Amino acid sequence: MKQILGFDYLLTPKVMVFLYWIFMVLIVVGGIFSMFNGQLIAGFFGTIFSLIGCRVMFELIMIAFKNNEYLRRIAENSDKAAQ
Repeated sequence: MKQILGFDYLLTPKVMVFLYWIFMVLIVVGGIFSMFNGQLIAGFFGTIFSLIGCRVMFELIMIAFKNNEYLRRIAENSDKAAQ
């Protein structure tokens, strides 16, 4: 409990993964809906490009959290080396 309250453990990356999968499902459902409404080619390519774009955007956001994790590891290792 202390880790969560003291911000030692980041909750946002877990939430981001959940949101990522929700957006992926919504994109696929929207693409299928578009394809059944007579826009087969636009729906297909729109779905593909939207899935790729969504993945890239979420990866860019997650880089900030990964950088924080790596900096924490470096700090922990430098503290151990200093002792």
